Amino acid sequence: MGRLGTGIGWRPEIAEAVEGMPGIDWVEVVAENVCPGHLPDSLLRLRRRGVTVIPHGVSLGLGGADRPDAGRLAALAERAEALGAPLVTEHIAFVRAGGALTASPPLEAGHLLPVPRTRDALDVLCENIRIAQDALPVPLALENIAALFSWPGEELTEGQFLSQMVERTGVRLLIDVANLHTNHVNRGEDPAEALASLPLEAIAYVHVAGGFERDGVWHDSHAHPVPRPVLDILTDLASRVAPPGVLLERDDDFPEPAELERELAAVREAVAAGRSRAADGTAATGTATGGAVGTGAGGVGVLAPPVAGVRERLGVAQTAVLSSLVAGTPVPEGFDRARMRVQARALAAKRADVVAKVAPELPVILGAEYREAFLAYARQRPMTAGYRRDALDFAGHLLKLGRPENAGARRGLREWWLDRAGPAPRRVSPTARAIRGLLRRGV
Repeated sequence: MGRLGTGIGWRPEIAEAVEGMPGIDWVEVVAENVCPGHLPDSLLRLRRRGVTVIPHGVSLGLGGADRPDAGRLAALAERAEALGAPLVTEHIAFVRAGGALTASPPLEAGHLLPVPRTRDALDVLCENIRIAQDALPVPLALENIAALFSWPGEELTEGQFLSQMVERTGVRLLIDVANLHTNHVNRGEDPAEALASLPLEAIAYVHVAGGFERDGVWHDSHAHPVPRPVLDILTDLASRVAPPGVLLERDDDFPEPAELERELAAVREAVAAGRSRAADGTAATGTATGGAVGTGAGGVGVLAPPVAGVRERLGVAQTAVLSSLVAGTPVPEGFDRARMRVQARALAAKRADVVAKVAPELPVILGAEYREAFLAYARQRPMTAGYRRDALDFAGHLLKLGRPENAGARRGLREWWLDRAGPAPRRVSPTARAIRGLLRRGV
């Protein structure tokens, strides 16, 4: 894989702006948001111009106790082939727990949650990575995530954990410098120490994003400008190694194109400052080739499976954590209860926001009642499938309660639910047509 250069996260809301931006060498798209047979015209035009498109997955959960789902792996592989991508990326995280492995109800986080930095968790993660590598047509790179809480009893630092992961699997690294800043604020981890201990030769590319601090907690929002501390970490990284690619992420509250271009310019300046520092001999230097580490593109030899019982132990621990966050069960011993409450509120808020995006009719039908009603529902009903299923379940829950109280809104909600949950397509009612008209007009 050659050098990528400077890129930006492609999102439908800024598709036109991205196409018109000068100096965009590549883009990254959320893999789950595109359909291989119906790629957005904007992505097709970018590809025809020679712009590299990389799919970035968010739902594999390679840090979870279960083996990777074959269907999700096949879907990611299909998107890599449809986009002609040189690699695919995912996260070092778990996103679900429970199910058959622990003989408990399945739970979905709807978000990336941190993996315990233990040798057991590392064994499971490495085997899951190798399963994924064998199923994918191109190399895999994994991203360090932002976290609001830490696991008790961790045995490895982040640098040690990632280094051993790379050494044992040959997987590449997607280093998110904004996540290093998040973990500095939230978990007291020194970004410079983390960078010094990482296998920098394994870097595939780098993420840069914004966030905000509230009550001493940093939230990795991807909806705010990139702050100076994140750019400083990028400069530090660039003084140690020449990153093959750097990408600006923005997922919400999109500014005007000119503001995005200014942020991209700041990213380029931060990288240039780091390379200048390296040239002056004031920092350790190296070259990230973007190539695989180890004996081949897929990894390094054959890994022995985790010791019997390791997956079960990890599954029980992750289920207890996730259940406390989304189902109101007690916080496991050793966790910071205040931080877990913050994480629980953040998960519920994100769930409400994403359901509003995948089913935009619901906030229109329910009006100002939508958010309060959804958060009350979320406190009672953990998510067990995807967001679209969650939207249907939420609407069904309200209808069973005889809500909303307004008869017209209740009729509209029922029509919406029947239109999507029924066994066959239904004739669209005048109410549903009116709701869709309001949405098209941006009301």
